[in-house]
Amino acid sequence: MSCPTRGRGALLALLVAVSACSSSPAPVSPAASPNALSRAEQQDGWTLLFDGSTLAGWRGFREPTGMARAWRVEGGTIVRAAEGPDLITEKEYGNFELALEWKLAPGGNSGVMYLVTEDNEETYFSGPEMQVLDDAGHQDGGNRLTSAGSDYGLYAAPAGIVKPAGEWNQVKIVLRWPRVEHWLNGVKVVEYELQSADWETKVRASKFSQWPAYGRAKRGHIVLQNHGDWVAYRNIKLRPLP
Repeated sequence: MSCPTRGRGALLALLVAVSACSSSPAPVSPAASPNALSRAEQQDGWTLLFDGSTLAGWRGFREPTGMARAWRVEGGTIVRAAEGPDLITEKEYGNFELALEWKLAPGGNSGVMYLVTEDNEETYFSGPEMQVLDDAGHQDGGNRLTSAGSDYGLYAAPAGIVKPAGEWNQVKIVLRWPRVEHWLNGVKVVEYELQSADWETKVRASKFSQWPAYGRAKRGHIVLQNHGDWVAYRNIKLRPLP
C-alpha cells in the first residue's frame, strides 16, 4: 500500500496507516530456499532431481544403482570429491526443461550433459554438453566454442555472462526435440537443432565425428561431469515437456 505523508481526519486513522506501513516484510517464499520447489513450480510439473541431503536418484556412469564413488553431498550441494566416473541420473529423459545452479573453484572445469546413453565408454561419446567453466581462469575460456554456456565444441556462447569462480551460476537447458536452448544467468546463450544440416556439418568438423552415437539418442541420462576439478551443484529440478 502507499504510505500517507499527510494525515487527514482523526489521529487514530493516521496511526493505523503508519502501523500498516511499518509492518514486517512477508516471509521468504520456499522457492528462495535451496533444493526446494515453490507451490507454483509443483503445479507446473517440476520435480526435484536432488533432495539436498542424499544422492538418491543418481549414480556413477556405468556403475551399479546407488553407487557414486566420486561424488558426495556437502552443505546442501553435490560436489565432485574424487577421481572417478561422471554422475548420472538413474532415469532417462526425453523432452524437458532442466534448471540448476553451479559454482567452481578458480580455474575449474565441468559440464552438464544430456541425452547420454551407457552403450559407449564415455558420457561425451553420446551426450551434448553445456560447458561449465571458469572462463577467466581456464584456457578453454579463450575460445567461445569451449567457454561457459557453450554447446561444447559446436555452438559458441557469448562472453561476459558467466559469473566469477566461487559464485553461483543459474542454468536452464530446454530440449524439445530437435531444438535445444542453453540459458545462463537468465540469458539465452546457445540455440541449435540436433541433426539439422548445420549441426551435422559442425559435428563432422569436430572431434565428435569419431563417435557415431553422438547426439543421436532422443532419450537419455542427465550427467554432471567429473573433469578433475572441484565443482558444486544445487537446485537441480526438471519438468517434462510435450
